[in-house]
Amino acid sequence: MFTSRTARTFGLALFVFALSSGLAALSVGAQPDKKDPKDAKKAKSKLKILVPQDDAELLIEGKATKPTGTTREFETPELEVGKPYEYDFTVMWQPNNYTKLTRTKKIEFKGGDDITADLTKVDPKNPDKAVIRWVPTPDDIVEEMMKLGKVGKDDIVYEPGPGDARMLIAAMKKGAKKGVGIELDPKKAEESKENVKKAKLEKEITIIEGDALKDRDYSEATVVLLYMGNEFNNLLRPILEKQLKPGSRIVSHRFVLGDWAPDKTIKVMGADGDEYTLHVWTVKEKKK
Repeated sequence: MFTSRTARTFGLALFVFALSSGLAALSVGAQPDKKDPKDAKKAKSKLKILVPQDDAELLIEGKATKPTGTTREFETPELEVGKPYEYDFTVMWQPNNYTKLTRTKKIEFKGGDDITADLTKVDPKNPDKAVIRWVPTPDDIVEEMMKLGKVGKDDIVYEPGPGDARMLIAAMKKGAKKGVGIELDPKKAEESKENVKKAKLEKEITIIEGDALKDRDYSEATVVLLYMGNEFNNLLRPILEKQLKPGSRIVSHRFVLGDWAPDKTIKVMGADGDEYTLHVWTVKEKKK
């Protein structure tokens, strides 16, 4: 896609090979708006890309690259000096064994200029994407979460990543009037729906297949149940802070919401002999 001010390059990372200097060279098929004049001055641009982890997977213009380390360096073929170009960078990494994060960044630069793309920092305007491996919360611990969140007859309960829907089903058994689960994994979404059907709660519980972080409205929720990981919680936090009404509760198994201190934290000994940590936050009136 071209614009009047940007000539985008395609096929940027068709192949990557190491130079003797330790810099990698990128094969680029530059496609400017107009044919370059024969006497146009050309030069290479050096790219320095900072990524969150040594083993993070880096894509440039959708093409995989091979170098590792937290700093990756590349060199473009000769580009027309002063002409605007635009590259898309994508980094994927696993901060732990149950979370996979994806971050993208678009960089505009002029041919011949050296650029640095810092993918170690979150861009609030372009939030990360998170995929979480589902791990079930034991039923007795779910029961403790219901007590901590004081789930009752007037509550509307939301859960990102319900997995098998056990938390939502437990909330309905506590008298909650409505439950909504948002599940990214199609197989887990189907499993949730099947379990809701078996529990004869189809009218009370809705399972939505999709991204719990993207274009979601949590404003009707009075209780949000979480067991998703610190990274996911940090991405969800600004959505909840903006949308939830005062008095709404957020109950989390193990994981926190960044520096937002819980109103209460308890430790519970499970029937399996393990100790579990649970947190609850109550949304306060926003300061004017």
